[in-house]
Amino acid sequence: MTNRKSLKLRNLYFERLMAIIATVNLCLVLFNLSYIPWRDFYWRRLPQITRIYDPIKGIESHRETKNYLETVNSLEEQVSQTGLQSPEVKTKLEDLDRLSTEIIDSNPFAAIDKSGTLEKIKNRMRDRTRQESAKTAFATFWSQAYLTQNGWVSEINFFNQKIRPLIATNYYRAIGENGEFIDEFWLIDLPFVILFGVELLARSFYLQRRHPSFSWLNAILWRWYDLFLLLPFWRWLRIIPVLIRLDQARILNLQPLRQQINQGIVANFAEELTEIVVIRVINQIQGSIQRGELTRWLSQQENLRPYIDINNINEVEAIAGIFVQTIVYQVLPKIQPDIVAILHHNIATAFHQVPVYRNLQNLPGVGEAATQFSEQLATQIATNLYNALVSAVEDPVGAKLSGQLVQHFSEALGAEVQNKHVLSEIQSLLFDFLEEVKLNYVQRLSQEDIDQILEQTRQIKTQASVQPLVDRGAALSQTRKM
Repeated sequence: MTNRKSLKLRNLYFERLMAIIATVNLCLVLFNLSYIPWRDFYWRRLPQITRIYDPIKGIESHRETKNYLETVNSLEEQVSQTGLQSPEVKTKLEDLDRLSTEIIDSNPFAAIDKSGTLEKIKNRMRDRTRQESAKTAFATFWSQAYLTQNGWVSEINFFNQKIRPLIATNYYRAIGENGEFIDEFWLIDLPFVILFGVELLARSFYLQRRHPSFSWLNAILWRWYDLFLLLPFWRWLRIIPVLIRLDQARILNLQPLRQQINQGIVANFAEELTEIVVIRVINQIQGSIQRGELTRWLSQQENLRPYIDINNINEVEAIAGIFVQTIVYQVLPKIQPDIVAILHHNIATAFHQVPVYRNLQNLPGVGEAATQFSEQLATQIATNLYNALVSAVEDPVGAKLSGQLVQHFSEALGAEVQNKHVLSEIQSLLFDFLEEVKLNYVQRLSQEDIDQILEQTRQIKTQASVQPLVDRGAALSQTRKM
């Protein structure tokens, strides 16, 4: 027992280790997927990350925008050395005006889907210089007259704070021979893929040893979700095996989530299944009626499919016998006073309708005697009827005669029902009735609160699992008392 517990503990530690490694790999995958959309954030807040990860994604500084910012830096140095009105500064400003026009025309931001950044730059320059044209706005901004009038320091600070960061976010991403952007993430992912591949092969080998009937394919598919860890594409699907592993390693408890998913699937499936099964059964009954099987059943033809009897007992007759005995021995004795009262009332009513009896009522003592006579007569009739029923049940001859009566009744009824007019009308009514059932009740069945049914099922399972514990606790308590 101790060795088994130790083995289970080692297996649990191994599962947790592999689950943590898979989680780390998933985090790297998600970071890789988010790097391009969030690069601006990383560049502003975590520049160290961009310096490390830009080469992996094939990202380089864009020559146009880099040259533009270097020209602005050169302008700042020139102004600090010779002043704003020097010929060298004028030359630098003319270069910036030309470069601004080239950037607007060529749009170096478009290759990486950042044209919106260029539009933001143009809008800010228009607002700053109060110009409607972006090219005019840049030409106005990079002029000695404008910078002198509005102040060199304030304007270059505006550029460095509002314009430079937007231009600096632009970059060039290299394209490989396959026509796709270069992405070297596979080099980071490859060790994880090799590890998970070796683990899957080892698990499959172990399963095949334990279950010789398993093929290699069956052994691999036993842990089908681990295949997502090996795919070089759609890497975001690795969230599936990671969640499963974390649950198996008891790091996360996904039981509530699993119950909700199962409940949703079962609810949808149950609704569809209810309609399909009920409609299919009704359609089969309607088909049987249309094929005339009702007629053949009533005529008791031999070509019908043979009836399968599992216990050599006619269940209908047995049930009828139970009902008859229950009524005769249990029900009738309890209601005999009511039967006597009804008979007494009917006999008294019949006597009162006879003129001679009404005249005798006027004689002293006759009325009371007549009442006693009617009561005795009603009691005697009820008793005789009850005894006759008991005799019919207990007497073999009476039982045989009763059976013959039922048989002749069913034969006579079947013969009359087989009348073409009656049978046709019954078939038509049955077919229409079943059609109405489909239209009126099947939809109601499918619209029933499946969630409530599932909750009731869950409560039943919970009670079933708790009851043995309660019984065990009661037994232990009883043992302690003894």
